[in-house]
Amino acid sequence: MPEKPIETMDEDEQGEGVSTIAWFLTGAAIGVTVAVLFAPKSGRDTRRYLSDKTEHGRQAVAQTGSDILDAGRDVFERGRKLVEDAAELFERGRKLVRG
Repeated sequence: MPEKPIETMDEDEQGEGVSTIAWFLTGAAIGVTVAVLFAPKSGRDTRRYLSDKTEHGRQAVAQTGSDILDAGRDVFERGRKLVEDAAELFERGRKLVRG
């Protein structure tokens, strides 16, 4: 049976992906700039608003990272316990077979 070749992205597909991301980021930057320029509040109020939103976003990212770290530790501990239990069960089975 012939082996199936591994499918990879060719350079055109990779270039399209990078181009799409670049255009998205460019559009987002233009949108933010236009929104700030046409904001109904003063410059000081707009900067304070953006600063507050940035701080809230930073806190949300930090909290999510902490939650993910805690969940990872929990999964690791449960996995370690499973391995220990399996090793103990294996050892007991081996003793039964030999003795």
